Amino acid sequence: MMTMDVLLRRMAITMRRAGLVAWVAAFLVGATLHSVGAAPPVYVTGKYILQVREGANLADAEDEVGRQGGRILRRIDRVRMLVVDLPPAVGLAPQAAFARSARFEFAQPETLHEPTFVPDDPLLSNEWHLAKIQAFGAWDYVQGGSAPIAILDSGVDPDHPDFAGRLVPGWNFFDDNADTSDVYGHGTKVAGSAAAAGNNGLGVAGLAFTNPIMPMRVAGTTGYASDSAIIQALIWAADHGARVANLSFAGIHSTPSILAAAQYFMSKGGLVTASAGNYGVDDGSPDTPYVVSVSATASDDTLPTWASFGSYVDVAAPGSGIYTTTDGGNWASVSGSSFSAPITAGVIGLLFAAKPSLTPQQAEAILEANADDLGTAGFDIHYGWGRLNAFRAVTAALGTGGPPPDTSAPTVSISAPSAGSTVSGSVVISASAADNVGVTQVRFYVDGQIVATDSAAPFSATWDTATTANGAHTIAADAYDSAGNRGSSAPVSVTVSNGPPPDTSAPTASITAPAAGSTLSGVVLISASATDNVGVTLVRFYVDGQLAT
Repeated sequence: MMTMDVLLRRMAITMRRAGLVAWVAAFLVGATLHSVGAAPPVYVTGKYILQVREGANLADAEDEVGRQGGRILRRIDRVRMLVVDLPPAVGLAPQAAFARSARFEFAQPETLHEPTFVPDDPLLSNEWHLAKIQAFGAWDYVQGGSAPIAILDSGVDPDHPDFAGRLVPGWNFFDDNADTSDVYGHGTKVAGSAAAAGNNGLGVAGLAFTNPIMPMRVAGTTGYASDSAIIQALIWAADHGARVANLSFAGIHSTPSILAAAQYFMSKGGLVTASAGNYGVDDGSPDTPYVVSVSATASDDTLPTWASFGSYVDVAAPGSGIYTTTDGGNWASVSGSSFSAPITAGVIGLLFAAKPSLTPQQAEAILEANADDLGTAGFDIHYGWGRLNAFRAVTAALGTGGPPPDTSAPTVSISAPSAGSTVSGSVVISASAADNVGVTQVRFYVDGQIVATDSAAPFSATWDTATTANGAHTIAADAYDSAGNRGSSAPVSVTVSNGPPPDTSAPTASITAPAAGSTLSGVVLISASATDNVGVTLVRFYVDGQLAT
């Protein structure tokens, strides 16, 4: 007999789109989709997140949700997302329909993200990780800056002495109010790892110990955070001046809606750091350019058995036995990639403080190029580009101002529709684009006029051919990188054939016999002349307003 676990796993459909994973499923809270050794994701019953494609009409997309029996719970306009509720009876079919629809970039169930905290041994007497990543050498040049580091978590203890005068206003997206106090204890530990006050005669020192801390509560008393709360918090933090945001939760690197929000955060000049996870497995996820994913190391630079790894890992950082702040004004030793990520966030804060003009892409490139290469030479799935080195990263930023200027333009070509094809109705235009650093945007043109812009691979746009005259038309695309270099595709000619245009011209008619003013008797023949741009199908005659028979 098939178990519910097996049935649900068979129902799970995974669609990979250049690193973005859209899960097609209608799971109950607590349903499972397992990677070996990993804790299962937790889904919110009947709740989904849809991203409307660039160029698609938002009102039409909302109508489509309604036709599928859905109800819109929230609109997240900056990233063209809809949080929707589908009744349990609807099942899998509408979710698959949304994923196939030309109006939607992706459709995914709302998930809750588990905090990656792992309890550890008794208190340590010092912060071993600071010397390991050469933080003291970095502090000779810079101790932090003025841009807030956003901590998206269970809140932050506002009365902790190591945060005195350091907290700036954030927001509570779990309860939708301004109370960002810690309700679970995880966020306070994370905040201290990144930016606890230094040189203040008490407690510990975070990496960027003069940066303000922006507490963003996205989790409840269980420590779990929803996609939509994280998305809104990233956008709010970006719009309120944060240049670094930390997410110490599992599964961030493979959640398409959060990656889209992280892309928005990057577009505002900041970087998002996230935990690689504490499951000791490779979950098979690809790399993403929008999040710095961090695996955890021990004091001997090995990965603890619980440290997750994979192609998505960008760098490694200390995460075992980290001495940090705890809720209630205390300090303790904690372990998990929950603390590797904010340590990395603190170093990124130092980079932006050392050279505020750095782009997010430059800051990440400096971080990776100056990490201590461990494991296999070059990039590997355990350490990414290496274990964090704060001193080398800061001095590189000050000495070179980042990587050499990027002067190479992207390449781009139209992949659909094919040249010479005949199209009608709503058509998805797709383009393939590549660059030595990364493509940030693709613009689509029909007959030289821009119709849509897409900023995430796979690049595509929706073209309503009904707004275009029948006949031959030309499709083209431009691709841009972060340095502003532009590459243009070869034009592709297609033929639009939507049938004849609607006939909106009325016929003209006039009486030709009998003549006006004549006197009549007996049976009289009435004649008329009628013309039309298409053709006259019927003429009716009236005498004194009554139809003549």
